[in-house]
Amino acid sequence: MISTNAGSHPGRISARDWGLLLTISVIWGSSFLWIAIGLDHLGPGVIATVRVALGAASLSTLRASRVTIARSDWLAIAIVGVAGNAAPALLFALAEQSVSSSIVGMLNAAVGLVTLSIAFAMGNRSMTGRHVAGLTVGLAGVGLLIWPTMQGARAGVVGVGWVALALLGYGLTNNVLPPLQQKYGGIAVIARAQMIGTLALLPFGIADFGESTFAWGSVLAVLILGVFGTGVARAMYATILGRVGAPRGSIVAYIIPIVAVILGITFRNEHVQLIQLAGLALVLGSVLLTSSRLKQT
Repeated sequence: MISTNAGSHPGRISARDWGLLLTISVIWGSSFLWIAIGLDHLGPGVIATVRVALGAASLSTLRASRVTIARSDWLAIAIVGVAGNAAPALLFALAEQSVSSSIVGMLNAAVGLVTLSIAFAMGNRSMTGRHVAGLTVGLAGVGLLIWPTMQGARAGVVGVGWVALALLGYGLTNNVLPPLQQKYGGIAVIARAQMIGTLALLPFGIADFGESTFAWGSVLAVLILGVFGTGVARAMYATILGRVGAPRGSIVAYIIPIVAVILGITFRNEHVQLIQLAGLALVLGSVLLTSSRLKQT
C-alpha cells in the first residue's frame, strides 16, 4: 500500500503533472515581485490579509469548494490555513522589507528538504536514497544562495529567518495536505483553509492599515497576488500534492527561483551574485534526482 504522503500517482511524474508543477512555479515565482511592489505603499499585514482573503473569496465562488468537510478533519485544515497560508503570507512580506524578492524566491528551494524531514518525522518511508541525495544537493545549493545575505546587515539575516519560519510552515502543510486533497479536492480544502487564515491575519492587517497609503500599482499587485498566487495556485498545488505526494510536489520550490530572479532583475533592478547562481544550479540539478519513482511501502 502506498503511504498517503506518496500521493495517488507514485510512479514517474507524468506530462500532465509536470504541466501543473510548471504553471504553479511561474505563478508563485512572480509572487515575490508582486509582494515587493505591494510593499512600496502597503504594510506587510495589509498585504498578507488582503491576499489570503482574496484567495478565499475567489475559490469560494467555485462549485467544487462547497464539499462538506467532516468535523474530524477541521484541525488539519486549520493547520493548513495558519501554517501554510496565513503565516507564510505575513512572513514573506516581512522578509522582503530587508531581503530582495530574487533572494526570497531563491530561498524557497529549501522547502524540499524541510518537507522531506517532516515526512520522515511523520513516519513516511517511501523516499529512496536517490531522493535524499537530490534534496541534499538542493540544500548545498541553498547554502550558496544565502551565504552573501548572511554576511550582510543584521536586517538581512532577520529577513532570512522570516523565510525559514515560512518554509517550516510549508513543509508541515505539504505533508498534511495530500490526504485532505484526496478526500475532498484541492479547491474545497484550500478555500476553507484560507478563510481560517484570513481570520488569523485580520489583527495584523488592522494594525498595518494606518501605515499604508493607496496607490494603484501596489493595490493591483496585491489583487493579482491574492486571486492567482494565493487562490488559484494554492488549489492547484493541493491537487498536485494529492497526485504525486509531498516530497516530489515540493519540486515547485526548485523552479520558483528561476522565475523570481528573472523578474527581480528585470523589473526591480536587483542584483544576484555569481555564488548564488552556482547555488541555484545545484538546486535545479536536484530536481532530476527528486522526481524519480517512490518506493512502495
